[in-house]
Amino acid sequence: MNRSIVQAAKRPIAIAGALAATLTLAACGGDSGGSADDAGPPQSGGTLRYGLSLPATCSDPAQSTANQTIYVVRQVVDSLLDQDPETGALKPWLADSWFVSADAKSFSFHLKENVTFSDGTPLTPDVVRQNFDSVVALGSVKSPYGATYLAGYAGATAVDARTVRVDFKSPNAQFLQAVSTPQLGIQSAATVTKSADDRCLGTNIGTGPFTYAEWKQNTSATLAKRTGYTWGSSVFANKGDAYLDKIVFTVVPESGVRTGSLSSGQLDAISDALPQDVPQIEGGGGKVQFTANPGIPFGLQPNVTRGPLRDSAVRAALLTAINRQELVDTVLGPQFKTATSVLASRTPGYVDLSSRLKFDQSASKKILDDAGWVPGSDGIRVKDGQRLSANVVFSAVFAGNQAILELIQQQLRPLGFELKLEPVSQAENTARQNSKDFDFIYYNTSRADGDILRTFAVDGRNLNARGPSEKLDTLLTQELATTDAAARTRIINDTQGVVLDEGLWIPTIELSQAIGVAKGVAGVSFDASARLQFHDTWVRR
Repeated sequence: MNRSIVQAAKRPIAIAGALAATLTLAACGGDSGGSADDAGPPQSGGTLRYGLSLPATCSDPAQSTANQTIYVVRQVVDSLLDQDPETGALKPWLADSWFVSADAKSFSFHLKENVTFSDGTPLTPDVVRQNFDSVVALGSVKSPYGATYLAGYAGATAVDARTVRVDFKSPNAQFLQAVSTPQLGIQSAATVTKSADDRCLGTNIGTGPFTYAEWKQNTSATLAKRTGYTWGSSVFANKGDAYLDKIVFTVVPESGVRTGSLSSGQLDAISDALPQDVPQIEGGGGKVQFTANPGIPFGLQPNVTRGPLRDSAVRAALLTAINRQELVDTVLGPQFKTATSVLASRTPGYVDLSSRLKFDQSASKKILDDAGWVPGSDGIRVKDGQRLSANVVFSAVFAGNQAILELIQQQLRPLGFELKLEPVSQAENTARQNSKDFDFIYYNTSRADGDILRTFAVDGRNLNARGPSEKLDTLLTQELATTDAAARTRIINDTQGVVLDEGLWIPTIELSQAIGVAKGVAGVSFDASARLQFHDTWVRR
């Protein structure tokens, strides 16, 4: 490395270490990999047949938001850094070292030697620049995750043949963890210069351990092993080529059909195994691997700019009106948790606010009574001629969403609150969220960093829907400028309380990934954000 770069980076190295310490996960849940039949050394070769619960909608990681899509695209694209799923510490991947300026406005990454894309072109600092430029150009509609991670992006510069510096107009401490996400994964210049739509067609070229062999939109995707892969993440157990020759992803939307296909040997692994599926899977010698998602738990985000949800008393009443334990017990099973804050419990910076979310409909009724909402002739409350009624827009990105919302609908009825369900496609759900065309929108967002509060729950696409908040904006700005681990945690703690104070998120349940794995399959593992990584996966032949 250029000597001047090393000298200039001495102080920021310590800051980067402090920031990485912030990312230690609050708890390590779930099953990291393996199966009931994973004894013995890994074997190379073979095909993993995987059943997705929803189609992969776009082959471009920069435009990917749903878990089922990320499961596919992550195998093709590497990131500058990785995040240890057990500790939350940032680890080398395409970059072997990194430095953060004291003001959190400048980030330098030193790239590993001899890294190439699958078309043979080399990884260079300028290609990294092109990737970040392209994400900014895609914007928040096409790349909602990436655009928020790069908020305030001022540009990237090739400092020397192996060092790239990324600059921001204002402090952006969260960016270090963001470069470990698939949305900021690095693709070839030939890919990132294409149009947004063309980047979704399965021709993406990455540095990852697999390449796209076939892409059938909304139906299937086939990945093939790339040979000569020697720059894998330091988190990977396997330091060379992937073990599998191929991965074939097929969309199987019905849970019972997915489970039956796994038990009969037609599939090797499946998404979204439901509690009732576990006995059948285990009866066939397989297992279900669980891990809890960090980030924003599932919840109702109110649009505070219209209808009865403009009333802060209504939003406050809803916090204690939902019986979250009944949601888990009735719909999901014991592997799932109730939401106890506006961050999931495995997220760095999480603070337990369960005392504020305790089920107490008497308290909820009193709040509404005091605010002037009185029962109407049909039991639904009214105030100034307006019914206490709101729609909730949602998609089936998680198999339990509709059943959960139907139960919430029943729970709110005795309160005098009418909740109307609007199931929509994933594409329409995104469009409605972007245009703020909803009363409530129901979703979750996974990320192993407390900054997720800024990027999705209360900012970004949803800024106009949550309204102005000087206190919240001040905390979010402070979080971006803080590199001290303890100070950043305190800010994230305080932010969660303010979100509840203002009724900007009504948490329900924490999402857990439940992956059914057949006998003879090993090394199916979760990354820090509870997405699947197949580099270490192998099948017994």
